[in-house]
Amino acid sequence: MKTLLVGLLILAAGCGGKAVSQQADNERLFAERMQNVTLVGYSTRSHKEGTFGPEKYKIESVSKISGDTWLFKTRLRYDGQDLPVPIPISVVWSGDTPVITLTDMTIPGVGTWTARVMLFRDQYVGIWSGKDHGGQMFGKIIKGD
Repeated sequence: MKTLLVGLLILAAGCGGKAVSQQADNERLFAERMQNVTLVGYSTRSHKEGTFGPEKYKIESVSKISGDTWLFKTRLRYDGQDLPVPIPISVVWSGDTPVITLTDMTIPGVGTWTARVMLFRDQYVGIWSGKDHGGQMFGKIIKGD
C-alpha cells in the first residue's frame, strides 16, 4: 500500500510539472502573438439593432507582470490624437485560450469599462459595458500595421 501511495505521489508531481510547463508555453505564445497587432472588428449596442464599426484596437505588446496581470501597451485614438496607453489587464485562461477580463476599470480620459474578451488564433469575441451602455464585440486579430 505504501508503494502505491508513493507511486501516485510521483505520478501527480510529474503531471503538475507538465501543466506548469504547458501554461508557460501558452503564456509565451500569447505574448508572441500579441506583438504589433490590431484588433479590427465590429460591436453591437444593447437595445439597438445592427453593428457598429469597423473599430480598431492597436496593441503594441503584452507582457506578464505577475499572477494574472499583464501589461498591454496599447495605442488609442482619442480626440484626434494617437496616444500610447499602457494598461494593466487581468488575463485568465480557459485551457490554452486567453480571456481578457476588466471589471469596472477606469482608463483615464476614456471612461470606466467592464469586458470579457476571448482571443483564439486570429479572432476575438466578447462582451463589454460602459457607464450606461454595452454590447458584444467580435473581429480579427491582424499582425502588423
